[in-house]
Amino acid sequence: MGGLADHSTASPLSKKKKVEHYEGPEFELKCINSIRALSADMPSAANSGHPGAPMGCAPMAHLLWSEVMNYSPSDPEWWNRDRFVLSNGHACALQYSMLHLTGYGLTIDDLKNFRQMGSITPGHPENFMTNGVEVSTGPLGQGISNAVGFAIAERHFAATFNTEDYKVFDHHTYVICGDGCLQEGVSSEASSLAGHLGLGKLIVLYDDNKITIDGSTDLSFSEDVQRRYEAYGWQVLTVYSVERKLDDLRAAIKAAQENETQPTLIKIRTTIGKGSLMEGSAATHGAPLKANDLSQAKLSWGLPDEAFFVSDDVKSFYAEHTKTVESKCTAWKEVYAAYRASHPDKAAELERRFSRKIPEGVHGALPTFNFKTDKALATRQYSQACIASIAPLMPELIGGSADLTPSNLTAIPGSGDFQKNSPEGRYLRFGVREHGMAAICNGLFAYGGLRPFCATFLNFAGYALGSIRVAALSKFGIIYVMTHDSIGLGEDGPTHQPVEMLESLRSMPNINVFRPADANETSMSYKMALEMTHTPSVICCSRSGLPALENSSVEKASKGAYTIIGEDIELANTDLIIIGTGSEVGVCVNAAANLTASGINTRVVSMPCQEIFLAQPKEYQLSVLPGNIPTLSVEASAEYGWHRFSHAQIGMTRFGLSAPGDELFRKFGFSTENVTEKGKALVAFYKESGDVPNLMHRPAFNNILGTIDH
Repeated sequence: MGGLADHSTASPLSKKKKVEHYEGPEFELKCINSIRALSADMPSAANSGHPGAPMGCAPMAHLLWSEVMNYSPSDPEWWNRDRFVLSNGHACALQYSMLHLTGYGLTIDDLKNFRQMGSITPGHPENFMTNGVEVSTGPLGQGISNAVGFAIAERHFAATFNTEDYKVFDHHTYVICGDGCLQEGVSSEASSLAGHLGLGKLIVLYDDNKITIDGSTDLSFSEDVQRRYEAYGWQVLTVYSVERKLDDLRAAIKAAQENETQPTLIKIRTTIGKGSLMEGSAATHGAPLKANDLSQAKLSWGLPDEAFFVSDDVKSFYAEHTKTVESKCTAWKEVYAAYRASHPDKAAELERRFSRKIPEGVHGALPTFNFKTDKALATRQYSQACIASIAPLMPELIGGSADLTPSNLTAIPGSGDFQKNSPEGRYLRFGVREHGMAAICNGLFAYGGLRPFCATFLNFAGYALGSIRVAALSKFGIIYVMTHDSIGLGEDGPTHQPVEMLESLRSMPNINVFRPADANETSMSYKMALEMTHTPSVICCSRSGLPALENSSVEKASKGAYTIIGEDIELANTDLIIIGTGSEVGVCVNAAANLTASGINTRVVSMPCQEIFLAQPKEYQLSVLPGNIPTLSVEASAEYGWHRFSHAQIGMTRFGLSAPGDELFRKFGFSTENVTEKGKALVAFYKESGDVPNLMHRPAFNNILGTIDH
């Protein structure tokens, strides 16, 4: 790898390393080296993984877990624990080592099963697999960005619930990150906002080892990180070595803790693969050490050449310290009991929020549409009404827009902005930072007690897609409000008009994509999104006004798809079914009137959410879409995905154009005239060709061997 091939052929035992004198306590070094050995053993056992970063970062981990952080293995969800995020998730062997040593339930056998099927020590940290892992990291830059969400949440809860006598929320968020995390754009977006907000409880330990997969950072990363973060408004401290002593790092962390007005980046010079004969090189990054190299490293550390060995005195040291941090958790619970007695309403509210119970009256507060009296509006305006109706009843609702509040219509009435001097505010001004916005929301949700939402134009979900994917994987019930959801946005043109984005989102596991057609369907979207705490929801809204729909309802829409026109026509007498979503449903309704008048009995199905429809019993699905009646789908988006439901599609097969929205709808076939014409053509086609292929009559295979319990 990049000029380092000689290491793979020369015998590691023929090399000699310079012996360095450790200036700190001998036992401290023994603990650090034990972490290094344990972290290197895991990739060797798996024949896969990343030993280099854990070996270099072991001094940081030892100090954090043995002196700095407050945590509770017996109560991993303790509200006032310090949050820890391993942003460079490939170094997860380091985190697993610490969780094992501090009693989080990871056994030596779990470490031996590193990266194996069904283990709780997966190849990158997964919050739903392992106690003590706060967020799923691995895609670089995500973790440090999630941590900004943690720091926002801590400050918001402290401002909202702490009293002069009781500090229920008073903790820090600690991050270990690497060069790769700071190269990713998402971390720049989130770090910039963290500096603006003055998040003083956020402390990042930057593993400055000068190595990436390709080789030295000199190849691609020569910027001055210190000056960049100072420009963001961070305090930046430098520790030149943690390999001879930890005093400088102790002092830096203390200085970071004392600065409550700025987040802190501690730039720590380390050696990747410390102890290996290939230390300091990219060769130690992503592959296990050779057996003889790992052996010599252990011997040089004064440890036995034995896999997964931890001496009794090291075990006892961490076990005793765990008792100390557990006592802090116990003391906090005593404080909280007194807080509950003095402030029962606040305590009850906190307990409701952290149990993720929806307050009474929220669903009933969502607006409904009266076809006869209410004015038809854009669904983004209906979304605005939904937020306004639930926000006063659901104070855990917190979020904002990527500098598109007047367009997304997502402001929370009366809540105020979350800013440096107003942390009790619930509206976040994310700025033009879509990816950072979504990653921060992941942190807000993972913190607990909050239901975050964020907003931008649907097309720019592409900027945020990496974080949205992690939310779906992590089972975070975040709400994404994506407006201007089709070519109907008009004159801004194809750079802003989403074509592939709906199908891109729908193809992702564990996410619900809603495209409501009116007020009732929009209220349904919010109702379902709030109920599904383990599944993120994307609510896609139109820019322009939509026609009123007479037969819609929240109840019917809650099944994902329902017959909105022609329910009185028996399926046996139905000649054509048209499926529409969002702004196209009104067009489908008008076309159905024309078709029925011409003798073609037509039903219209509104399908605001494919995922929810597919979760309904088969009997219901067949009552809406039997599959053997000519079916035409109409959506101003890509055709892909609609072949499951329809025999023919009216959709987008190219990028849009810059023109008024109504002209674009006519141009690309989303007009009453074209839908009517194509409906007739589809019926005629199958009359001439014979049998209609039954789209619902096909096998559904389960290709997963055995079960997966998460």
